[in-house]
Amino acid sequence: MSHMQPLDENFPIERQLAVEAAPVVLINLFTLDAADEARFLDVWKDDAAFMKRQPGFISTQLHRAIGESPTYLNYAVWDSTEAFRAAFTHPEFRSKLGAYPSSAIARPHLFQKVGVAGICTA
Repeated sequence: MSHMQPLDENFPIERQLAVEAAPVVLINLFTLDAADEARFLDVWKDDAAFMKRQPGFISTQLHRAIGESPTYLNYAVWDSTEAFRAAFTHPEFRSKLGAYPSSAIARPHLFQKVGVAGICTA
């Protein structure tokens, strides 16, 4: 991918990879030109198939913004930061990033569930 930008400029994905946490959720927000959607989906599918084979991968789901917005959100669950880091920095995965359309901008960020009493569990 020719364009990767932090969702939080103060704590980009490269810094997050050093934090040991388990489990973790990757949220990756993609924006791109509408003309590039078919190619984007082909490349994302290939990347997702690679990730699915990696140790510590639990699940993923791709979402598309409603209407005419060519914006996508990927939600992926991993056993740990360690497992995600190994997959995300794997040479095979890194070599695939150049296949994304030049208009695609990715904004990856790692999260953990938060428990809020009476509303949701961690």
